[in-house]
Amino acid sequence: MNEKKLELYIHIPFCVKKCDYCDFLSFPADSNTQIRYVHALLQEIRYYGNLLGDYHVPTIYIGGGTPSWLEENLIYTVLQQVASSFHVEADAEISIECNPGTVTAKKLNVYQSAGINRLSIGLQSTNNEELKALGRIHTCDQFLKTYELARNAGFENINIDLMSGLPYQTLDKFLESLQTVIRLKPEHISAYSLIIEKGTPFYERYKFDAVKQEAGLHTEILPDEDEVYRIYKATQDVLKQAGYRQYEISNFAQPGYACRHNIGYWTRENYLGLGLGASSLVENVRYTNTRQLYAYGEFCDHLQEKSPAEFLKDGEHAVPEDLWIGSCVQEQAQILTRKEQMEEFMFLGLRMNEGVTRAAFEQSFGVPIEAVYLETLRKLKEQGLLQMVAGRIALTDKGMDLANYVMAKFLL
Repeated sequence: MNEKKLELYIHIPFCVKKCDYCDFLSFPADSNTQIRYVHALLQEIRYYGNLLGDYHVPTIYIGGGTPSWLEENLIYTVLQQVASSFHVEADAEISIECNPGTVTAKKLNVYQSAGINRLSIGLQSTNNEELKALGRIHTCDQFLKTYELARNAGFENINIDLMSGLPYQTLDKFLESLQTVIRLKPEHISAYSLIIEKGTPFYERYKFDAVKQEAGLHTEILPDEDEVYRIYKATQDVLKQAGYRQYEISNFAQPGYACRHNIGYWTRENYLGLGLGASSLVENVRYTNTRQLYAYGEFCDHLQEKSPAEFLKDGEHAVPEDLWIGSCVQEQAQILTRKEQMEEFMFLGLRMNEGVTRAAFEQSFGVPIEAVYLETLRKLKEQGLLQMVAGRIALTDKGMDLANYVMAKFLL
């Protein structure tokens, strides 16, 4: 009998200072606000533990914001509540995001005692000028100290985030950061390109350059499209030579250290988002929690079910085929149609280097993949963008470079 799986994501929205490029749900807050928030979070955890206690939890990811800014006893309390409310597997991958300058040896020891076994450190760059331009609160030296503390505390599974495509960044500058990180031998590296998001200080500064970059035109401050491509290809080559396997568009790992939690997202495992603005996918229904801090606390004080009808727009009559977990803490719920489930299966699964399998598609939807996507698969293979080997469908190197184009072809 297959056990039902449920990944957990826990959102901590607080940070010391919001970075200039960041459009995530995050903001500074005093200690009293943080304590009240954790109190509400514990209530939400208990509520959903009662609803979903039959599920086994293989991964937990604490993200933000900057979760490591919280007092360590608050993180410990949250994970203790999770352990008592859910069936957390003995070998569960439990990750927390940390920013340099916000962790201490004491915090790291408490994390370990709470069951955390994976750290994700938000470095972004080893160049102090680039860090300052991003609005980061730390220097490269502070990052190195944080990394040393983590290793001394006994953490054996560490991810480091690196960002490319920064203002005035060149290939050589990025490779300096990458080589510095490689010398530290982390188990995992996430290397992704800067996206200029509306509503951020970066958008106001660089929006015209971002439009030029996307159009393939000459840029003034941001690297142009060709330079962004050269950085991406160099990242792949350098990390491969260093023993890292690319398993997803932006993620590289030493053997055995691919992030299980993220793979769950890309393979459409059930996951429950807890906390302000957190998103969930449970039995083909997507939920989104309220983004209003005061409302979140009020809702968690009086958590109760919210029916599908309360989420549906005029003219919609869909009802979930399986479990419904809608509650007053959520502001949105989308009951995915069969067509939408197929689309997600393809464009999420194809992010991974291993791609998707015909067997998994047929098991999920009861029909062969060719019954839905025959012509799309044929054309993309002819264009050299897809490869099909031993029942598996994956992007080629060329397809990886044109991933957005390929994904769009699977919209029905």
